Amino acid sequence: MGVEIERKFLIAAGSEDVWRHGVDGVPYAQGYLSRGNGRTVRVRIAGTKAFITIKGPVTGISRPEFEYEIPVEDARQMLSLCDGPVIEKIRHRIPHGRHVWEVDEFLGENTGLTVAEVELANAEDSVEMPSWIGKEVTGDPRYYNSNLTVHPYRLWHHEIS
Repeated sequence: MGVEIERKFLIAAGSEDVWRHGVDGVPYAQGYLSRGNGRTVRVRIAGTKAFITIKGPVTGISRPEFEYEIPVEDARQMLSLCDGPVIEKIRHRIPHGRHVWEVDEFLGENTGLTVAEVELANAEDSVEMPSWIGKEVTGDPRYYNSNLTVHPYRLWHHEIS
């Protein structure tokens, strides 16, 4: 069974230029064909590739995940079938220590939100934190991409502490 084990963080205030140095991003468009009871079916175009992903409910920092590459044209058509608006973002991959951090800069209704994620080999895996990492938001459902389509950042960003 596929498993996703990840931690999610905000970017520390004032450190935008630090993590951006020498990093290129890839445009992403993703939407949700189904979501409910902690389960999602997502379709995503990432640059020149496309994927369909099925995720199960979160337990701690882990969840079942199954991802399959699909034709980009199929993904474009599936995005038109999605429940709610399509999430647009730029993903930056930044090696640091033993891990690769994925920093997502959200666009559209979620402009202003930037989140860093790190995938782990297991839940106890230690992570060397880059200097630009801020507050941990792992487990906060507001930051789930599937929830950002329903409750976009522009409507709640004033609530972040």
